[in-house]
Amino acid sequence: MNQPVVYQVAEQSHYPDDEIDLRELFVTLWRGKWIILLFTVVFAAGGVAYALGKPNIYQASVLLAPAQDEGGARGLSGQLGGLASLAGISLGGGGGANPTLIAKEVLQSRAFLTDFIHRHNLAVPLMAAEGWDEKNEKWIIDLEKYNPETHQWLNDKNGESQKPTDWDMVKKFKESHLSLSENKDSGMISLSVKNLAPPAAKDWATKLVHDINEHMREQDVAEAEARIAYLENKLRETNIAGMQQVFYQLIESETRTVMLANAQSEYVFKTIDPAVVPQEKSEPKRALICVVATMLGGMLGIFTVFVIAFVRSGKEQNSDRAEI
Repeated sequence: MNQPVVYQVAEQSHYPDDEIDLRELFVTLWRGKWIILLFTVVFAAGGVAYALGKPNIYQASVLLAPAQDEGGARGLSGQLGGLASLAGISLGGGGGANPTLIAKEVLQSRAFLTDFIHRHNLAVPLMAAEGWDEKNEKWIIDLEKYNPETHQWLNDKNGESQKPTDWDMVKKFKESHLSLSENKDSGMISLSVKNLAPPAAKDWATKLVHDINEHMREQDVAEAEARIAYLENKLRETNIAGMQQVFYQLIESETRTVMLANAQSEYVFKTIDPAVVPQEKSEPKRALICVVATMLGGMLGIFTVFVIAFVRSGKEQNSDRAEI
């Protein structure tokens, strides 16, 4: 009979404690309102300064579609693969991986991007540019890294040259400038390039599409011509009429591959929507930066107030014990 009574008394004494804690919580926050306000204002001002100090970044995008299918120029040599096996030779390249998939991987490869950067002289705008002068349409160069008058990379405070390596340039290009995405449903590919300069964003994106098409075309033509030379050599070595007919048909197939490759202006990727000079920035999100900085300052201020209140409470308890 006594147990329910004890339970009710404990339950009734539990709620007033919660009310007291909640009241003390608001009192603590009110006492530290100036600390919270100070942290919020300081972080908000810092966020505004940081957001305003960040340069505008522009993005140009190209919408691409595969320019050829499995029955295209790359697959012609595979149509006569049975004849090649009868002749005791292997041409390769006929039933390999999807050419679009290969081109996507090549486009992001270190070798291709290194060659792309050097071919178009992008080292300085990639690694030493601080901004873009829209009025004069020229790069704003970090004069502590690069001297545009002598075209020399300068040394840092430790006396080491700041000339970037191929590794550094490719890493920055992939992380800060290039992005590639594919729509799995339609098969369309979007290639985007971010840059400090709107004209450069459009120019780099256009050149990337052109260069990957030319790279894949040259590679396929070189492989087909090598196979033609091999087949012609085999043709001269045999006197069997049946085998000669097989070699003639294989040579015709490879010659057709070369002809079709040279006839296509867009070999692997066909441009559906070309890149244009962007007129609106894509980064930074200045309003978002300011909001996040303000919220962070407020949260840090509240945390500081609680820490101060906890330390003071501990000191008061210690002093009370000392008096007792």
